[in-house]
Amino acid sequence: MDTRTMDSVVSPSNRTYWNPDVDSDLLCVDVHQETHDVKTFTFVSDEGKHIAFSAGQYFAFDIETRDELETRCYSVSSSPLRTNAISITVKRVPGGTVSSWLHDNLAPGARMRASGPLGRFIRPAVANQKYLFLSGGSGITPVMSMARELGDAALPVDVIFLHAGRTPKDLVFREELSNLATRLKGFRLYFLPEDLSGEKSWSGLSGRISRELFQLIAPDLSQRVVMCCGPAPFMAAARKISAELGVPVENYIEESFDAAVIDDATLPLIEVVRNETFNVEFSKQGRTIEVGADQTVLSSAKKAGVKMPSSCSSGLCGTCKSKLASGMVDMKHSGGIRQREIDSGFFLPCCSKPLSDLVIER
Repeated sequence: MDTRTMDSVVSPSNRTYWNPDVDSDLLCVDVHQETHDVKTFTFVSDEGKHIAFSAGQYFAFDIETRDELETRCYSVSSSPLRTNAISITVKRVPGGTVSSWLHDNLAPGARMRASGPLGRFIRPAVANQKYLFLSGGSGITPVMSMARELGDAALPVDVIFLHAGRTPKDLVFREELSNLATRLKGFRLYFLPEDLSGEKSWSGLSGRISRELFQLIAPDLSQRVVMCCGPAPFMAAARKISAELGVPVENYIEESFDAAVIDDATLPLIEVVRNETFNVEFSKQGRTIEVGADQTVLSSAKKAGVKMPSSCSSGLCGTCKSKLASGMVDMKHSGGIRQREIDSGFFLPCCSKPLSDLVIER
């Protein structure tokens, strides 16, 4: 399906739209309990602006918990054809500081700061494309946005949607997806709970994803674009099975916010090896470490045990965004920071190498 056709449905010239380089304030207008441990939070622009994004993208939210200001990335779960608001769907993680704070404290009327939209987990804009949507657990949020977009557009589709969860009660958006499959021709839905303990009646599939399962639900898998989001082991299995069944590597697209520390040994060789090391001070933690000129600040900080939030580790999400009190860095980001933030002294440690001694307000 050509998403440009759908975009033309909602582009009135009289609307004022959210500017990612300037706008950041969102107002929470609704909180909805999806499952026993998952809630959806809906936001509007604090200034009433429409928010344009592509299904699959995310926003980086600044969340001030009791301890400190944290930044977390959450995919938009709402349809991009409904630009008056955005929704994020958050699972409470046992022991998770931010997710627990959101579940316990965020209510309609609260204001938050966010940057975005960000990310490249976007369906290819190709007419009549066939898809396999794969999601595991809370990884359903970006592909749910895609499914809702297809439903809102009411255009012909050829989509197989497989959502895996721990138990039937953990299957997020179960009823809504079932309704969508009923009314949207060409949309085939499968739920895959791993554990049926305590379930009185379950007539569908169960277990884990496998080669045999993929062959059963998508015998033409090699002709489909696979959009996958979920825990790292889930995606690793999906990637391996898809490759074995003939999906070209360019047709397997995945999204993950799993934190990753960059291993400097895997970085491409550079023409001139710089042997300098610089002192990098984290002023709020009272720590100073040495960082090589060919190392990123984040990778060295993680190895030294310095506390620093991170997610994508590639300059996309903005989770590690920090204030540089003094010094200079060589930063090569991928859209996770705005120019006005750079002008105000912020940088992304995950994609920045020191050019001098640094003092970071962390």
